[in-house]
Parts: sequence; structure tokens; C-alpha cells
Amino acid sequence: MEIKDTLFIIPARGGSKGLPRKNILPIAGKPMIYYTIDAARGVISDEDICVSTDDVEIIKVVENYGLNVPFIRPAELATDTSGSREVIIHALDFYKNKLGKNYSKVCLLQPTSPLRTTEHICGAFELWNDNLDMVVSVKDTKSNPYYNLFEEDDSGYLKLSKKGSFTRRQDAPKVWEYNGAIYIIKTHSILTEVLTHFKRIKKFIMSETDSIDIDNELDWFVVDKIIKLRN
Repeated sequence: MEIKDTLFIIPARGGSKGLPRKNILPIAGKPMIYYTIDAARGVISDEDICVSTDDVEIIKVVENYGLNVPFIRPAELATDTSGSREVIIHALDFYKNKLGKNYSKVCLLQPTSPLRTTEHICGAFELWNDNLDMVVSVKDTKSNPYYNLFEEDDSGYLKLSKKGSFTRRQDAPKVWEYNGAIYIIKTHSILTEVLTHFKRIKKFIMSETDSIDIDNELDWFVVDKIIKLRN
């Protein structure tokens, strides 16, 4: 596996409208972000794990878990409209300019995916090669632009997003949904292109359950019960 020379970035903004303080909300007895830190620690040393946050409380919670937080993310990179690309580039620049460390790739792990494990990360890295822009985790989706996803035309009528004449969703071309759990990205690619312009992307498939992204109280309740049952 090509895990070496990778900066693991855990983005943990303090603000959240859907579920306040969700990144450090307790799940099955410990702050949610700890599950992502544990998953990263299973494959890399602490010096290559970067929690990028603008929040003093999150920094305290993370450092109480023994992981140093190298910087406070600038406020302009912690708004509702801040993008992942800018957060990644800021972290890469800090490690290069302040610590003299250059990384050939990054692994972005969102803390809102606490059911993603070390095993999942290793599985994604097994797919990596240096000709890729990105390996990304996905899940099967019940939505399909050839079958049940629609757009409005100029007259306000719904039309299928992509042309097709399929009577069953199973017959339509297969599509995948990013689940937000794992992004392994070549540094050169993120510095020169936005993620949506990447051409060389490989998928790593995760189950619907392990793909749950905590965005609201119902997500939190479900994941809390799943972890307690698994333990």
C-alpha cells in the first residue's frame, strides 16, 4: 500500500447548522472525531495526522486525546461556503513552509463518517497508483439520472436528467454516490485543479451502513445505536 508520504487531514469546523457541535458530539461514550482519529492512527503516525479546525474547544478535545493540533484554521476558511480544496491547500502549505515537510498526496477523512475504519482506509489505499488524481469512497445509490432523477426545463416541466428509456432502475447504467468518508488525492492534482475536474478517479465501495454521514440528530441517533450494538 502506498500510504507513506501522505498527509492525513481531518477537517473539523466548529460551526454546524444541522447539528450544533457535531464534530465533538458524544457517540457511544466518546467524541465523534475520536473515531476518525482512531481510524487514521491505524495506518499512520500522529505526526502525519492534521486536524484542521478553527475551534478552540475542538483543539482542546483533540489534544486531550494525545494528538497535537498544529494550527488554528483561519476564519475565512471556516465559513459555510468554505471548500475542501482551500482547506487542503492551507494544510499542505503549513506543513511545507513551517515544518519543511512535502507530501505527494493527502487523505481527507471527514469526522462525520465515524463508521469508516482503518480497514476501509487500507482498502482504499490498495487501489492507489501514482497515475491517479483520486481514490474516493462511494456507496450504491437508489437515485439514477437515467431513471428517477429529474431536472426542470425552461417551461418548468420535469424531465429526466439523462436520456434513457429504462423500465427498471436495475437496467439503467450503474451510478455511484460519494459518501464523504475517504478521499485520497494527489497533491499535484489538488494544487492545479478543483476536485470536480479530476479525470482519473477510482472508486472504493463501502456499504450503505458504513457510509452514514452524520448531518442531523437522526443520523447521530442511528450511528450511536450501531456502534453500541457492534461493541
